[in-house]
Amino acid sequence: MSRPRAGQGADGSAAHSAAASGARPAAEPGTQATDAPGATVARSGTGPGLTVGQVLRDRRVITDEDIAAFADLAGDRGQHHVAAQGRAMAHGLLTASLATKIGGQLDFIARRMGWEFLRPVWSGDTITAEVTVTALREGRSGTRVEFGIEIHNQDGETVLRGDSSGVIRH
Repeated sequence: MSRPRAGQGADGSAAHSAAASGARPAAEPGTQATDAPGATVARSGTGPGLTVGQVLRDRRVITDEDIAAFADLAGDRGQHHVAAQGRAMAHGLLTASLATKIGGQLDFIARRMGWEFLRPVWSGDTITAEVTVTALREGRSGTRVEFGIEIHNQDGETVLRGDSSGVIRH
């Protein structure tokens, strides 16, 4: 999948704006802060073409196979992740990986991630990640980006809340 264009969600749909939250970060020397809602870092062949307040979305169904594959990869085979007891509970980082998929589509290199796991996600659940651009600052090596993250289940319940900061290199 190609990178979303400004105003477009990760799934190609029109993105919806959300107010940027949190304190205004100070601009670093050699950077220009552009974290007001609606502020844009234009795509000029090198920039990401993101807008503060822009929401990028992606959705997936979590399957027993996803949970088993992640358990093999991570080595986390806790009994709550085994479907033999009914529906298996997804690993928290498997759930969070939907947001990191969006970051990967932007060539975002995370420097920091924070997660709060609010509700379990079960096999068969459909989850939707909403990644909101909360700050943009141009620097020498790229665009510094901050994201607010929420992941919801098919009932609209927030199952994960987080944030991330990093850079999209030029």
